[in-house]
Amino acid sequence: MATNLKLDDQMIAEAVKAGGHKTKQEAVNAAIAEYVQRRNRLRILELAGQVDFDPNWNYKKLRGKKRA
Repeated sequence: MATNLKLDDQMIAEAVKAGGHKTKQEAVNAAIAEYVQRRNRLRILELAGQVDFDPNWNYKKLRGKKRA
């Protein structure tokens, strides 16, 4: 999808150099992908304190079982 954006040329040049990208497009796409991944990880942190754990659950016991 073609999109026209007004971007800071100096920041784009730094992103291209820092990431070792060949094109501006590669740098922008990589930056967007990193942004989305980071936001998704932050959403996981919102679950802190909302999940109840069973102190008697034995995760080591499950390691030896093969799942189909």
